[in-house]
Amino acid sequence: MDAAAVIGPAWICALALCAVLGDAFLPFLPSGTLVILAVLRTSQVDGAPLFLALGVAVASFLGDLLLLNLARRGAPSVRRRLAHRPQLAASVERVQLSLSGRTSRAAATIVIIARFVPAGRTVLDLAVGHSPDHPRVFLRWSALAALVWAAYIVTLGWLNSHWFDTAWLSLAVSCTAATAISTAVAQLIRRRRRPAAV
Repeated sequence: MDAAAVIGPAWICALALCAVLGDAFLPFLPSGTLVILAVLRTSQVDGAPLFLALGVAVASFLGDLLLLNLARRGAPSVRRRLAHRPQLAASVERVQLSLSGRTSRAAATIVIIARFVPAGRTVLDLAVGHSPDHPRVFLRWSALAALVWAAYIVTLGWLNSHWFDTAWLSLAVSCTAATAISTAVAQLIRRRRRPAAV
């Protein structure tokens, strides 16, 4: 087997996993796009989508764990970020209020939905990190949310890799679909929040 055929996809997969890990801190990283690209580059390898999905889920969960620990320890970088971004601080407070007093099932729904909202994962991790409650239950739902999102994004890329003949078209359709779904979820949350604010 050609070495370039192995090294190329491996680099894309490693880059995708690093982006998934890092976008808890830097939500502008194109982690979803890179995961889809990794799926397209490895779609012909037996078992690759499953292993990639597991890797994405682990990286996603570890990113949550790292940011949560930094927030709980009051890391200066986290404090500065909240101090200089009042909109982010307001979102963190809103999520804290949403989670307080919720049943386990309702909290799980919030944690899973946050994965599909741009920067929702960051806000959620900061909210739980600044909460006085122990994060053990949150981590359980975070692991579930990581699995759900990993299965969703890998399946999206895998399906499009089989529906379209060209890689660029598969990538374009997958990324457009992922963006549309995230935007729709964000709009739905805004609409539901509006009556409560009135």
